[in-house]
Amino acid sequence: MGNLHNDRYDEIKSLLKKSRMLLEQDTQDNIGASIQSRIDQDMDYETAVDDKEEGDDKPVSKDKTQRYRISGGILALHGKDRNDLDITTDEKVAFQETMDEFVEEVSDLVDFNTLNVYPNNVDWSGKIIDQDIEFTFTIGENSGIYINGDMIKVDEDFLDMINKLQQFYQKFKSKWGKVLASRKKTQESPE
Repeated sequence: MGNLHNDRYDEIKSLLKKSRMLLEQDTQDNIGASIQSRIDQDMDYETAVDDKEEGDDKPVSKDKTQRYRISGGILALHGKDRNDLDITTDEKVAFQETMDEFVEEVSDLVDFNTLNVYPNNVDWSGKIIDQDIEFTFTIGENSGIYINGDMIKVDEDFLDMINKLQQFYQKFKSKWGKVLASRKKTQESPE
């Protein structure tokens, strides 16, 4: 019995030593600075489209993306030129309100992904940690709520969460539909 106790003690001691070594490595690398540098790199991220379409001699303009960090979340604007990538105060406020309302109405244990605003649609996703559910809200071409999860137990809590997601989606759709409409008006107005 005493030998079993000593073996467990040695195993725990070994695991503790390994975790301390890992922790020291992490602090030496300064993870916070590493994450911030990756976010800074994302600020000027551009995705390229083929310069020429098949059988076409005319170059196609490149899609551009500009990411903005707003209160811990990231809002990405997508467009053909730099004017499409300018953010307005209303868009910043809408994004902040969307995150705050989600936490208040749906779940406060959530990891949000980037909210993407394209010329014709908006998509936003995240993970509700306590239910282990990934959700995606889309407005535009493929409007709807999409959920993903592994072996989710269907019980009252799950059904309640789905209802909350569905009710919140209506607010999301209304708010970001207006943002899309205002972006289209801004782009189409004569200069």
